[in-house]
Amino acid sequence: MSATRPPPPRAPAPGSANSIPPNQTLYISNLNDKIHKPDLKIALYTLFSTYGVVLDVIALKTAKMRGQAHVAFRDIAGASTAMRGCQGMVIFGKEMRIQYAKSKSDTIAKLDGTYRMPSLRTGDDSSTAAAGGGAAGGSGFAPLPGQKSSDDVASGPGLNAAPADGAQGTKRRRDESESEQSDVEMEVEDDDD
Repeated sequence: MSATRPPPPRAPAPGSANSIPPNQTLYISNLNDKIHKPDLKIALYTLFSTYGVVLDVIALKTAKMRGQAHVAFRDIAGASTAMRGCQGMVIFGKEMRIQYAKSKSDTIAKLDGTYRMPSLRTGDDSSTAAAGGGAAGGSGFAPLPGQKSSDDVASGPGLNAAPADGAQGTKRRRDESESEQSDVEMEVEDDDD
């Protein structure tokens, strides 16, 4: 009699939960999309804060992100413990699916100093804006329409700055017909009723 061996385990598919390295941020899917966003955020914060320090809960109600959320932890150990403890847990009538997020959340990037503002420019200008510290002379703001990009950082874009083309507003002259109409007295009603 020959013994049959079980088939060898399959390698994880690209993009599956096993191929994503551990991260401080968890991606949660299969959430009930009928729940109001503030209620969902409070429930997720309350649930996951028992496993570690929760820095942020991101739950959006856009068509693309409906039924999904991200929970950012202070450390990877808290995120890993929460993932093991809550995987498959039923919350608001649906079974949660939890995996590590594919990238670091903005909250964590801001804390560790690696956060980079998304560029508003497209094409070749994005590389120069990133290398120069952003648009508008390194102030981190995009220039306003009609504004030079080399504005004084202390004044900020559009603040106390002269228009770029040197044009200034002109005061409109009052028409004679308007001044004649303003001489008419308004009727006053008594509210003695």
